[in-house]
Amino acid sequence: MSFASPWLLLFLLLVPAAIVGYVVLEQHRAHRAERWSSGALMPNMVPSRPGFRRYIPLVLFLLALVLLLAGFARPQATVNQPREGATVVLALDVSGSMDAKDVTNLGGPGRTTRLLAARDAATAFLKDLPEKYRVALVTFGNRGIVKVSPTYDREKIVAALPTKSLTQGTGLASGIESTITVAQRAFGKPEPGQPPNPVAVLLISDGGNTEQADPATEIDKARKIDLPISTVLLGTNGPLAKIEQPIPGGTNEIQVPVQPGQLQDIARGTDGTFFQVRTASELKQVYKDLGSRLVQDKKKREITVAVAGVAILFLIAGAMLSGLWFRRIV
Repeated sequence: MSFASPWLLLFLLLVPAAIVGYVVLEQHRAHRAERWSSGALMPNMVPSRPGFRRYIPLVLFLLALVLLLAGFARPQATVNQPREGATVVLALDVSGSMDAKDVTNLGGPGRTTRLLAARDAATAFLKDLPEKYRVALVTFGNRGIVKVSPTYDREKIVAALPTKSLTQGTGLASGIESTITVAQRAFGKPEPGQPPNPVAVLLISDGGNTEQADPATEIDKARKIDLPISTVLLGTNGPLAKIEQPIPGGTNEIQVPVQPGQLQDIARGTDGTFFQVRTASELKQVYKDLGSRLVQDKKKREITVAVAGVAILFLIAGAMLSGLWFRRIV
């Protein structure tokens, strides 16, 4: 908290003066009571002492006084606000291995596919994301595709989230290339003296590049334009990490364990963050963490009215208690 006119805080010196005045007033009352009554009769006239209650209204009045005097200095609170133009790019792996049913459901027991877990958590994330952020969607199998360009329309993103994986390999380089394309569009032309619009990328995959293109080249491009790419390794290495591949006369079961290596390299090489999750709930937490890391502007808001409102509440409470217990306001 800060103050627009901090020198006015000198008025807080009135608080000690008020305490001294209260003590003098109480002593004056005591002396006056002694002049008009006998000390031996006082126990009969005052059957019980108020004890600590006598100080509660005083404390409330003093708190109100402190807040009112502090209000003269126009207190300001620093708050975080989503920066206008910030963009989140969701990049989802839709390769065949994402059809492995080894991820715990978001809503309870049971298993779901890696892709559906990513879709469900993304949907929940979009509901909580501030409206000032734009969102783009990229999918990648053998190659990356920009499904939805940066938009404020959350329903458009949800409708475009894939529900079925493709019988393709994983082209991480192509996926990163597509996110770079989206990011460069989203950066826009900044105002003079202002940084470009911030972009955050979250790439979700089970790892393992199966295409010839080396992701290292695209990692270097992302680093040059200051594009952080956070990566999520989704899935397990257990017996459920498998898919069924159709073959003539039936199906063939293929193991598809997760491969963290290249996803770690992507995050490390672009100053992003690497996450490894095995359940839809863990993935939802990753989305939540991303939301808290997004670029925000710090702005000061004057809270004089709020401070004065609390001070009035203290005054009312102190007056009511003093009137109820002692039949007087002060």
